[in-house]
Amino acid sequence: MIPINLLPHRAERRKAQQRQFVAMAGATAAIGIGIVVLVHGFFAQRIDNQNGRNRYLEEQIGQLDKQIDEIKKLKEQTQAMLDRKKVVESLQANRTEAVRLLDQLVRQLPDGLYLKSVKQTNDVVNVIGYATSNARVSTLMRNFEASPWLQDPKLVEIKAVKVGNANVNEFNLNVRVTRATEQAQAGAPSKPAPGPKPAPGAKPAPVAQPPKQG
Repeated sequence: MIPINLLPHRAERRKAQQRQFVAMAGATAAIGIGIVVLVHGFFAQRIDNQNGRNRYLEEQIGQLDKQIDEIKKLKEQTQAMLDRKKVVESLQANRTEAVRLLDQLVRQLPDGLYLKSVKQTNDVVNVIGYATSNARVSTLMRNFEASPWLQDPKLVEIKAVKVGNANVNEFNLNVRVTRATEQAQAGAPSKPAPGPKPAPGAKPAPVAQPPKQG
């Protein structure tokens, strides 16, 4: 028999298999790296797009915030102008209130009664004075109630005092002034009602004077 040596053939075959394995491993690694690069690039592009959208939204939100601030400032300015308008209208409507109040006090003051002090706080007028009797104070309160410019008279205090040599009653009462706006809403006349006319042939009542000091 002729001897045949198979060792070189087997060595060549093993080397060929090794080369084939290395080639396949390299191709697999290259494909894997390519896939990783592609996926990374895809997601990087998606992230960049989303970041761009976020920046756009932030810019738009900033512009809206500025517009909201401007609207708030305009509303504040409008409200301030309306408040000033109301104040001016109130002053114009009530500019003659002090004169009208004094006129009504003179008109509604009965005989035998004179005033010591008159103080107004907002629409409440505090009246302090002296009367020869309690009936005079009741008459004054009824006159206030009947006046178109005065209402809700309330007696705070009445007490007997001595002024000089005369015994009189010191009274303290509050009455509310009817504002011009209230008059307009209630449909009251724009001019104060005239005082009671004296009877024919009667002399005008003298103005009450405080008792003289002894």
